Amino acid sequence: MITKRLTKREEDVMKILWVAGKGFVKDLLKKHPEPKPHYNTFSTIIRGLEEKGYVAHNSYGNSHEYYPAVSKEEYRKLFIKNVVSDYFESSYKNVVSFFVNEEKLNVDDLKELIEIIEKKKQD
Repeated sequence: MITKRLTKREEDVMKILWVAGKGFVKDLLKKHPEPKPHYNTFSTIIRGLEEKGYVAHNSYGNSHEYYPAVSKEEYRKLFIKNVVSDYFESSYKNVVSFFVNEEKLNVDDLKELIEIIEKKKQD
């Protein structure tokens, strides 16, 4: 079970891995946007992600092909849970209120959310 939050740099690497599915450090580094980190820095980040349980690898001699050990959805759930806990007093209602107050959600959005909730109850 994953519990440790990722740094921005670690999240950037995970985003590359989630899209690529798997890859060797040199290939994954090619997919990193500019400015690209140094090869050794990138490799260190991947090994750190492996230590945290986010990444795994297959060995081919001295080479390692890395792949995500945690899905994007699993990470998203952990991330949202932590944000709600840390910034919204563990209240999803407070999250919705925040977005309404920030004018990121309108009445039509809220009606749609209610429909989703009601449909979920029926299932």
